[in-house]
Amino acid sequence: MDGIAGYRPPAPAGEQPLLPHTHTEFNRWILLILPAAGGLVSGFIVYTWAPEAEGHGTDGAIDAYHNKGGIIRGRVPIVKTIASAITLTTGGSGGREGPIAQIGAGFGSFLATRLRLSERERRIMLAAGMGAGVGAIFRAPLAGALFAAEVLYSEADFESEVLIPAGIASVVGYCVFCLVFGWGSLFQAPDFRFDNPLELGPYLVLAMVLVVGGFIYVKCFYGVHGIFKKIPIKNHFKPAIGGLLTGMVGFYLPETLSFGYGIVQSGLEGSAPLLLLLGVAAGKIATTSFTIGSGGSGGVFGPSVVIGGALGGAVGTVFHDLFPRLVTHPGAFVLVGMAGFFTAVSSTPVSTIIFVSEMTNSYHLLLPSLMVCFLCHMLSKNFSIYEEQVPDKFESPAHAGELFVDVLQQYKVRDMQDQMRSVRTVPEHMAFSRFKELISATEQHYFPTVDEEGRLSGIFSLNDVRCILFEPQLEELVRVKDIANPNIITTTPLEDLNTVFKKFTVKNIDMIPVVQDDDKTRLLGMLGRREVIAFYNRKVAELWGEEPPEAAACGSESVPPPR
Repeated sequence: MDGIAGYRPPAPAGEQPLLPHTHTEFNRWILLILPAAGGLVSGFIVYTWAPEAEGHGTDGAIDAYHNKGGIIRGRVPIVKTIASAITLTTGGSGGREGPIAQIGAGFGSFLATRLRLSERERRIMLAAGMGAGVGAIFRAPLAGALFAAEVLYSEADFESEVLIPAGIASVVGYCVFCLVFGWGSLFQAPDFRFDNPLELGPYLVLAMVLVVGGFIYVKCFYGVHGIFKKIPIKNHFKPAIGGLLTGMVGFYLPETLSFGYGIVQSGLEGSAPLLLLLGVAAGKIATTSFTIGSGGSGGVFGPSVVIGGALGGAVGTVFHDLFPRLVTHPGAFVLVGMAGFFTAVSSTPVSTIIFVSEMTNSYHLLLPSLMVCFLCHMLSKNFSIYEEQVPDKFESPAHAGELFVDVLQQYKVRDMQDQMRSVRTVPEHMAFSRFKELISATEQHYFPTVDEEGRLSGIFSLNDVRCILFEPQLEELVRVKDIANPNIITTTPLEDLNTVFKKFTVKNIDMIPVVQDDDKTRLLGMLGRREVIAFYNRKVAELWGEEPPEAAACGSESVPPPR
């Protein structure tokens, strides 16, 4: 853009140019076609060697984590690096987050495969690489680690086992990156302060604006993406068309091309006019949709920061003009807008708050950021820029094998109180001949025995008495106490159902006595394995809003496969 078109976009204060500026004069007409040329080259590279590297990249890493066992082809990071560099340096609107997320995830997956790690460990390595790349390139190591654990899910859920490995990798990546490119935050912000609770009113308005803007952004992005999918030409050429449309917007508003971080820096300093902020917000939605939605290679985090910052700056400027004593620093709304907007489109409220704080080296606006981000998260649950996110671990194929345990651990025996069976107890001194008469009058299979005071003393099943049924000479000699097992496996109302099911499985029994929590000899009833399985199926069906499987509803002996 500098050497050919003569356009030198302003950079954030914490980032110095790698190459000296040229003396090329600014030419809008070259700027018009330059993104199309970049799209043509990057599209050819991506769709020839690694089609999965198209788009913003983060979705590819999320999909590999949930659905592909953490496997990303080794060529993807290399292709993604080259294609993203071409797309972004020729004016394509995108960010560095998506590419570096997929690049870092790809290297993590490659390393895990080479070390012959398990599928679970490969997933962790993938996420750790994603966090390290994002944390380094945005100079936000803590946020990078949190992002890797949070971005996988659209609800308020974290991948806890990822957090520590991603944190270590993010710190190392950040240090190596800064040794080469310098230390410090990406943006420089004035010393903003929040010391007036009444200012939460304008911040509430800001949250509403950000949610509406986020909805438009997501719908526009995937609307354009859907249109390009239907265009009957080879995918190799579609990024060039998207680049041409991007250049048309950039012809009139060059600030919407490439990263656009300079406008955020101007907004933080309070030097960006209102109309420019609104124009950049609208234009950046369009150029990002054209560039990435057409199949170009770039991220959506960077554009989201710019759009959110521009919308925040516009809201802050309006309130500053109307209520100058209430809103004294409109630049503060830029910072909070950055956090709130990306939260609205990505469902990552926690990591985004830390991201913006680390990127600006400003922690004085955490209170309004918390309010705005959490409001944006709650109001934007029906849309996300990341299509491959799943709501939570229950919906992730990566955790399918853990689902049965997770569901049962949430409930206790007392939650199945209405399904416990009342059983007939047998006095331990009853002669077997009398018990034999009892068998024909009951359908019980397990018989608890009690002593003279009615306390539980043992248990036996019909299987235990078969050897005596055909020995008449023993019937008067044998007492029930002689048959019953005094080592009783019991449960209590406060025990979780996962522990109960382990007892069923380890001892291969179908019924278990339920006793009082404070007195293990007082029998409350019997709980069956079939009832626990049926209970599990009902709860899983409730999670997905489905009808319970017929087999489970009928009391199937087998546990249904995790779904």
